[in-house]
Amino acid sequence: MSLEWEQVVVDSADPVALGRWWAEALGWVVVAEEPDEFEIRPAPDRLPGLIFVPVPEGKQVKNRLHPDFRPQDQQAEVARLLSLGARHADVGQGEQSWVTLADPEGNEFCVLARRQA
Repeated sequence: MSLEWEQVVVDSADPVALGRWWAEALGWVVVAEEPDEFEIRPAPDRLPGLIFVPVPEGKQVKNRLHPDFRPQDQQAEVARLLSLGARHADVGQGEQSWVTLADPEGNEFCVLARRQA
């Protein structure tokens, strides 16, 4: 038996707006564009994807699951994401080599430092 990772579901107040934000942040494409189910993928035929669905309640606590990204240039990528509407997030980790940000709805993610050769 094996499992194929299809997508990660992201609860959202505004699935279309948040999905478009993540598509821009990741450079992914939109594959489904409904108000109650907005999906993006790295390419139309590549998985996994992110699917954004509406929920009535807002985010209230730190994420239990969050993505980590490792760019070539951490400082430039953090600046780019902040210019798109991300914000710095403090989740109580203190000084670290990564930068914790939050998307426009407050979902945390980390931008890691460049991998050491």
